[in-house]
Amino acid sequence: MFCNESMTERQRFINVMEYKPVDRVPNHEVGVWAQTKERWIREGMNPYDIQWDWFTGDEYFNMDAREFFDVNFDMLPMFDYTLIEKTDLYEVYRDRRGIVHKALIEGTTGGMRACMDEYISFPVETMQDFHELKKRYIANQNARYPANWKKIMGPRWKNREHVLVLAQNMGTKGFYWRCREWMGTMNLSYAFHDDPALVHDMMTFIADFTMEVSKPALAAEGGGDFDYVFINEDMSMKTGPLISPQHYKEYIFPQMRRLVDFYKRNGVKYILVDTDGNCESLIPLLMEAGVDGIWPLERVADMDPLRIRKEYGRDLRLSGGINKMELAKGKDAIDKHLAELAPLIEEGGFIPTVDHTVSPDISWENFCYYMKRKQDLLCGKF
Repeated sequence: MFCNESMTERQRFINVMEYKPVDRVPNHEVGVWAQTKERWIREGMNPYDIQWDWFTGDEYFNMDAREFFDVNFDMLPMFDYTLIEKTDLYEVYRDRRGIVHKALIEGTTGGMRACMDEYISFPVETMQDFHELKKRYIANQNARYPANWKKIMGPRWKNREHVLVLAQNMGTKGFYWRCREWMGTMNLSYAFHDDPALVHDMMTFIADFTMEVSKPALAAEGGGDFDYVFINEDMSMKTGPLISPQHYKEYIFPQMRRLVDFYKRNGVKYILVDTDGNCESLIPLLMEAGVDGIWPLERVADMDPLRIRKEYGRDLRLSGGINKMELAKGKDAIDKHLAELAPLIEEGGFIPTVDHTVSPDISWENFCYYMKRKQDLLCGKF
């Protein structure tokens, strides 16, 4: 699996995805809670030593560089933010996506809540609501792309040595994710039964809109050569998916396969799906649709990368799988946990990261130790 040849970050990534020899496995990570950063500062970390965009990479921790081409797949224009009510304990507001929240104020740090908001209402309840919302999703608008990107970015992509990703993290929102944003989890769950025409219309629109917005980037000079696209879904909870395999196959699968086929025909090498929780019963359908890998493999949801590799084989690439709870337990627990993943590192098709953002129960000392020992794991020295 390992070789002595020094590789570019792009070649290293592709070789891991293709189960070919590498000098080491890519060093990727996700990020931290604002409350975690606050704790680490108290423990002596200099926050200005760190570059906090960990998807792009952090030189302090020797992370591999990735470039995320900033395509805006969101609504344009968005809703106006509206504060509806505020007390000493909570605030009620409508966000830029038209969702009304009730949010606990206590524990908020750097704009990040200490707990999930309560969602009161969503912008889509009926087919008419959806037709109105679609007016905010016009694909062909210059504001969806960085200024002068064809002159500045396109020409240098052709000879790049780093990984190039279509859209920022959580930029290419998938089918379940968008419908949940538009309707809410409970309302969407009812709609599969009560208003199937609306759900089919939304799923078809998502595929059409995503492809149309992607076309300029895929057709540009140096474009059509993206290393991967992340389709963000978050369609699972701790014990299983929020949508049944039967409903996934009926409502999402045909559009997902159409979208995956479009991307691969236009030069995107790998299609990866992001979903928290346990999505295992949907994995066969994702693979049938052409998806190449999943992330972040949350361990508390029993997403064990060793077992999943054994079950689904080398056609499914894996990323994530580091149990954040083990990092809080200290050095011995970290060593034991990382050692368990050594066989996957040796085999390939696996890039380990913390299985979500780093939580505030993890000390600065423990995290630095984890990153040091992970470097050993990535080099095959564990």
